[in-house]
Amino acid sequence: IAGDKGVEVDVELVLAVDISYSMDRVEQELQRNGYVQALMSEQFLNALAGGAHRKVAISYMQWASYNDQDILMDWTVIDGAETAKAFANKLQRMPYRRAQRTSISGAIDYGAKMFDNNGFKGLRQVIDVSGDGPNNNGRIVTHASDDALAKGITINGLPLVGIREWFSPADIKELDIYYEDCVIGGPEPFSVTVLDV
Repeated sequence: IAGDKGVEVDVELVLAVDISYSMDRVEQELQRNGYVQALMSEQFLNALAGGAHRKVAISYMQWASYNDQDILMDWTVIDGAETAKAFANKLQRMPYRRAQRTSISGAIDYGAKMFDNNGFKGLRQVIDVSGDGPNNNGRIVTHASDDALAKGITINGLPLVGIREWFSPADIKELDIYYEDCVIGGPEPFSVTVLDV
């Protein structure tokens, strides 16, 4: 958890998105557009207004292999419709890329470090992990998840299931169950399965 100093927010949120080669352009656009729509939704804005501080800090991080993560959108305060729209519009204009391997453990480990000295003091620290495959690189995913949970971080899941027409040997058809069993955890976690475009 962040130290005593920092801007007080309701949530420090890392949006951790899969850009491995299994994520084709359709899935990548679906993944990103889902976050864009969520940020500008009435439901999100109402929840924001109902928070103790009425603001959250959000960052958007892309991941592939255990040592391949990049922050596409650095920590930004969202405190209403105007800042939410500005973040969403900027995110929509960002370029896409793809890279080798799928390391959910790397995403969690890197995401957990992003809370350190980030200038914010949140009531909650959350990593939302989205992707279309299981961990196949880096350390065991449950070890990374357990370490993050031990720091008080919540991990949510947004698995993309059955959107691509093919399955490779590394795929899991019931990825939603895998996320529930091996990825998510912490205070009030959730997993929302994305089934179709």
